Amino acid sequence: MITCTNLRKAFNGQEVLKGLSLTFGSQEITVVIGRSGEGKSVFLKHLVGLIKPDSGSIEIDGRDIARARGAELRSIKEQFGFVFQGGALFDSLTVFDNVAFPLRHKAKVSRGELRDRVEEILKQVGLAGYGSRYPSEISGGMAKRVAVARALILRPPIILFDEPLTGLDPVISNTILDLIGRVHDHFRFTGVVVSHDIPQIFELADQVAMLQKGTILFSGKPDEIYECPDERVQFFLNGGREQK
Repeated sequence: MITCTNLRKAFNGQEVLKGLSLTFGSQEITVVIGRSGEGKSVFLKHLVGLIKPDSGSIEIDGRDIARARGAELRSIKEQFGFVFQGGALFDSLTVFDNVAFPLRHKAKVSRGELRDRVEEILKQVGLAGYGSRYPSEISGGMAKRVAVARALILRPPIILFDEPLTGLDPVISNTILDLIGRVHDHFRFTGVVVSHDIPQIFELADQVAMLQKGTILFSGKPDEIYECPDERVQFFLNGGREQK
């Protein structure tokens, strides 16, 4: 379980996180929604330990990543996989080598085990037989699949997804949603998905949280958000249009 309590962070005197508190259920998927510039990406970077809060805590199974240092911090970070918004694949590496990269640098496995694990995870994401191709030789949707495979290869208990549907057409978006749901069912990781693609992203969610101006306006079940009395939440859900 991940518990964030009263997180505050300012850059150059501008407060981005303003007492943010949120709990993520173990092995559940939480979708964090909100407009651009509201602090979603900053929040994600706090979760994975890339940014330290000015105050507050982020407890992961009882250990506070906000205060951890050295070996303890590295140990906590190893629990995370991260699917970046643009995929962040290495253009000079094949699909196979992109997925194998974390194994080669963070795990001690034989060549045979490495090959078997990469081929198995590529099969899981529907890319069996594509290992020899380069990122420039595959579609944007396939590149997202490779990014998911790379995040899964070390079998982390927590995976963060930063805008996984950005830049994809509706058909490919649905394919990626199905993929995330399928690998979650198989691997049972705790998932945090940052997105502004609603309502389709809600299909994945056990919990939805809306972030605005550095605080959480709502957290609860996907169907509950439509009943939220906060006008700011309804304004966002309606695409910026006032309710009639």
